[in-house]
Amino acid sequence: MKDGASDSIESLALSFWGSLMAKAMPIGARGTAEETVEFKHTLTAHHPELPPVYSTPDMIRLMETAAFHALHPYCEGDEITVGTAIHVEHRAASGIGARVRAEAVLESFDGKFYMLRVTAWDDRQEIGRGTVGRAVVSVGRFLEKMKRSSR
Repeated sequence: MKDGASDSIESLALSFWGSLMAKAMPIGARGTAEETVEFKHTLTAHHPELPPVYSTPDMIRLMETAAFHALHPYCEGDEITVGTAIHVEHRAASGIGARVRAEAVLESFDGKFYMLRVTAWDDRQEIGRGTVGRAVVSVGRFLEKMKRSSR
């Protein structure tokens, strides 16, 4: 890669924006993702001295998956959406065996980037909330750009 800024996901998304043909993505579009907390999702799995609770990176992954599910039905051809920004608070712990559900709701679009409100709950309570930014990219163009960038 040449320099971190010019090869970021955001800059790649911007370089492909002009020719994308994604369907209109309606404000309010929703997506969900669920999982049961297993040992591999816990802090302990990453660092043995930490408690066996659901990790923030796993919660964020579930939120990103929900955001992907909210927007993917509106992509066409080889288009997908990729994450460009995330701001999340992890506010409560969930233990092994808890069922965690994340939901993403499309709140806005600024001409290039989609902003989704994300929330996660376990069996008892809300455990996290925030926003996720995403952009549409062509997989083929994205891979070609990555190939050129790595030379």
